[in-house]
Amino acid sequence: MDHRHLGRTGLRVSRLGLGTLTWTRDIGEQDASELLKTFWEAGGSLVDTADVYADGGAEYLLGRLIGSVVPREDLVIATKAGSVPDPYRRFDGSRGHLLAALDASLERLGTDHVDLWQLHAYDPVTPLEETLQALDMAVASGRARYVGVSNLCGWQLAKAATWQLGAPGARVRLASTQMEYSLLQRGVEREVLPAALDLGIALLPSSPLGRGVLTGKYRQGAVPADSRGASDQLAPFVAPYLDEAAGRIVDAVSIAADGLAVTPLQVALAWVRDRPGVGAPIVGARTARQLGEALSVEDLSLPQEIRQALDDVSAPEHRYPDHDWSSL
Repeated sequence: MDHRHLGRTGLRVSRLGLGTLTWTRDIGEQDASELLKTFWEAGGSLVDTADVYADGGAEYLLGRLIGSVVPREDLVIATKAGSVPDPYRRFDGSRGHLLAALDASLERLGTDHVDLWQLHAYDPVTPLEETLQALDMAVASGRARYVGVSNLCGWQLAKAATWQLGAPGARVRLASTQMEYSLLQRGVEREVLPAALDLGIALLPSSPLGRGVLTGKYRQGAVPADSRGASDQLAPFVAPYLDEAAGRIVDAVSIAADGLAVTPLQVALAWVRDRPGVGAPIVGARTARQLGEALSVEDLSLPQEIRQALDDVSAPEHRYPDHDWSSL
């Protein structure tokens, strides 16, 4: 698998990442071990997790596999902090919480550092400079090598990145921002992606397959029994992408896949992987077979005509004052 620099940093990551959102909750140790080994053997390095995935269980499971299944030095371990299981305060970006959360993550992962530590979301209560100071302290102490953010809108990302760039040497440049991005969700193209491109920050797309809908498994109203759409816990997560507009995009992806003799999954993943500014889409496969299909996209490059057709059918509606509004 090819590797890319993460933003304007020296960190190189595989151009597909392995997600662990459902580890421990839906994926046990044996299956997780097979996924990680398959990913590593294909040349994958970026493994993404978070301290709230399965209440820390995903980190703990990954920690059990590091060293015994895959060498630690071959992985770029990325985790997140800032989300809290509190209905009255969903995000805590205070310096105290973040640094304590990092220490807890390192203990669960069984390592003395993470390669990429990410702020999980924006905390409107805590001053942004306090939150960002925690990122700087994590790097200065050696507990994190690089830092990034997640789920920040355009102005929040620009503000955070500009603050970090305002004192070179004293503050750490943001390497990445993780956001949902797929043919079914192109909202980041309005302001987040232009800001990231301008500031040299790589985009790490989550849900690059439209929460599984772009695989084509839900066409014509079908809901496979073993799918996320049939799960009590994840059905509401999939439901927003089962409308008529999404169906037209899925149909276009399926037609493109038939023409190229590949699968809809491969077409959708290749499209987002090769978008400007993208570092590595994060793939959350449930089985080694699914992961193998995703990894096979390494050999696929979409023809310009197909890319343009998919761009057109999925184009988001830009209105004032979105970027490029002057052309409307």
